[in-house]
Amino acid sequence: MFTGFTPETFDFLWGIRMNNNRDWFLAHKQQYVQSLYEPMKALGQELFQPFLEKPGNILKVSRIYRDARLHHPDPYKESLWICIRQDVEWWAENPCLYFELRPEGASCGFFFWHPRTAMMEDFRRRITAYPEEFCNLIQNTEAAVGIPVTAQLYKRPKPTDNPALEPYFAWKGQIGCEREYAPGPELFCPELKDQVADFFEKLTPLYDYFNRFKV
Repeated sequence: MFTGFTPETFDFLWGIRMNNNRDWFLAHKQQYVQSLYEPMKALGQELFQPFLEKPGNILKVSRIYRDARLHHPDPYKESLWICIRQDVEWWAENPCLYFELRPEGASCGFFFWHPRTAMMEDFRRRITAYPEEFCNLIQNTEAAVGIPVTAQLYKRPKPTDNPALEPYFAWKGQIGCEREYAPGPELFCPELKDQVADFFEKLTPLYDYFNRFKV
């Protein structure tokens, strides 16, 4: 059961940023497990409940250990996240709902980091054929959460004959609708899971829409 994070959670995150080495981590491993990993896993399990009956969805909890194959100079990550997504080879090419803790605070929401070029071509064909469907989805989502859906843009947007679609034809990647939390009472109480669950529920139509593009 998720009961909230604690000030010790952020003490650990700042600590690993300032002391990213094996000796420090091993001396604080119990703090990592109790104040960061276990609460994050519990939060993920509760947030995943509405997705249990959605085919293909999985819950991932990140590891604090960096992949040695990346040859990063630091052995540990400075953040921890949970991610709801399809069971795919590389998460970055697929949409997800996520919650992440960093030393500076937390962020959560919908994110689609690096869609394939062919997928975005399929996306543009779909919104050209059914413009009202997508425009209504964006308007309804933004109205429900009070946060805009944003994206990285092409320097030279793709052409379209529909002025209403011009902003979306400029989308290249990093499509997201995200909320930020500063360290403090909101993160330190059990009700956080209800806030994030409500946010995820309102973003699920957007998540489902982009999951239809399998390229």
